[in-house]
Amino acid sequence: MDVFGSALLDFYHTGKADRLVLHNSYAEPEEMPVDLFFRDEEEMPDLEINALHLCKGKILDVGAGVGSHALVLQNFNVNVTAVDISEIAVKIMKQRGVKQAIVADILHFTPLEKYDTILMLMNGIGLTGSLKGFEKFISDAKKLLNVDGQMLFDSSDISYLYEDLPKPTSKYFGEVSYQYEYKGEKGSWFNWVYLDKDTIIQVAERNGWYAKILLDDGEDQFLVQLSLTQSG
Repeated sequence: MDVFGSALLDFYHTGKADRLVLHNSYAEPEEMPVDLFFRDEEEMPDLEINALHLCKGKILDVGAGVGSHALVLQNFNVNVTAVDISEIAVKIMKQRGVKQAIVADILHFTPLEKYDTILMLMNGIGLTGSLKGFEKFISDAKKLLNVDGQMLFDSSDISYLYEDLPKPTSKYFGEVSYQYEYKGEKGSWFNWVYLDKDTIIQVAERNGWYAKILLDDGEDQFLVQLSLTQSG
């Protein structure tokens, strides 16, 4: 069952949703505000706005949700394709006006064309699931991009969770798991990863990318650009 998609659908149709609970592997469950996914440009943080303005050429918006970022990009009169694994989310984004929207798992995606920018906002890079998953993804992503292409994504350093605890020794400390719950229905647990700056740079450069930290919001959230050429 697409628990997350059900919450999105309720909010889209009625302007409100019941509590969307996000269970996690490291602390108490949290409530996820559903309206967060329906923001317009004025409601987006500076980090996201900066990323949108840095997009170039043909853009692949990955983990696009209900298409909020894709709609802003369309207003810039650029070519953007939005991809999400949720069929419900893709239906909503089409109804909201996203012109090119695809149901797909980006980890198993065969494109019909190449792109100039891969965009993954709202910690979208986390869907790679693990440090190994991130490394495999950025290696495979080269096939999705033109020669002067780029990836833009934000991430968070969650070292603060371990200020009073030792970091795990059996896995990368940014690897966590989540489960959505909505109206008493629980989805499957899924893996997520939060990557710190040094790790991103090391793994990226080891895989032939040029990595830059473009913006830091001062609250452990930062914007990253990976480029296939040094000029970006």
